[in-house]
Amino acid sequence: MVRVGIVGLGFMSTTHIKAYRKLSNAAITAICNPSGRRLDGDLSDVQGNIGSQEPLKLDMSQVKAYRHLDELLEDPNVDLVDICSPTHHHADHAVKALHSGKHVLCEKPLTRHAQSAEPILKAAAEAKGCFMTAMCLRFWPDWQFLKEAVTDERYGKLLGARFRRVAEPPAWGGDNYFDGTKSGGALVDLHIHDTDFIQFLFGRPEGVYSTGYSKFSGAVDHVVTQYKVADGAMVFAEGGWAMTPGFGFTMSYTANFERATIDYDIGRGAEALKVYQEGKAPETPDVGGGDGYYGELKYLIDCIEQGARPTIITPEEGKSAVEICEAEERSVQSKEFVRL
Repeated sequence: MVRVGIVGLGFMSTTHIKAYRKLSNAAITAICNPSGRRLDGDLSDVQGNIGSQEPLKLDMSQVKAYRHLDELLEDPNVDLVDICSPTHHHADHAVKALHSGKHVLCEKPLTRHAQSAEPILKAAAEAKGCFMTAMCLRFWPDWQFLKEAVTDERYGKLLGARFRRVAEPPAWGGDNYFDGTKSGGALVDLHIHDTDFIQFLFGRPEGVYSTGYSKFSGAVDHVVTQYKVADGAMVFAEGGWAMTPGFGFTMSYTANFERATIDYDIGRGAEALKVYQEGKAPETPDVGGGDGYYGELKYLIDCIEQGARPTIITPEEGKSAVEICEAEERSVQSKEFVRL
């Protein structure tokens, strides 16, 4: 049983807690929130843009509550520290947790600026425990299906792909999200999911050309990027949280192969994933249940129990995702192609 301490008690922490509850080999044993809010375990007021909206309350007879990270790190009943604090605290929290000898999961983005990630990479390389950045798309069944199709070329060569992730402004964590100097705007906080998955599919892009605008954070709140990738496929992604309140959240992708088109749209519910092949009726592949949050946590817990370092996402790739987003940010500002 891997015992988990959660740092930060906002939307991502509730999402992670709900996923941990589905794992037989993990248990929440501690929570920490420097603000002091929700330390009674009542997270029923926390809502997000995806996943179950079921109110969450912890049984605090089984969980220790801390206001200071150092106190949680001294708790011998915590094996894994799950960092869901605001982005500008990630470097400090992750390095402290790694130095304490705990295993560490750090929410994305790894840091606001790639340079700030260097101390994390150094601490992770020297640490006794496992470290992983929570890039959940790499573990999302519908995205894993696409990754496998690209890798084994079951439909031939991938010619082009389009990814889209857009939303109304986040209704949680406004002081942090709406300050682009801390969050990086939607480009670094939301769009990074697709940027990272693109590097997962094709390797690190050779360069990017981006257009975008700011609406309220002072950073890039909506972006469209075309990526130059090594195999020549046409790849672009759109991401943003600048839609009018009431729009909600949507994520989708379309991938066009030589012999098929794969299309995913979360708005289709049970038929979100479709495969179109000439001469055949559209198919809805069975990719199994669960989501990327469950998948990433299951993978990390398994790695911890096996004494193996995670390889599906490395610390270096977590930093690289931020570097690519920073190149996109420079492209928006310069209106020019930026090489990586």
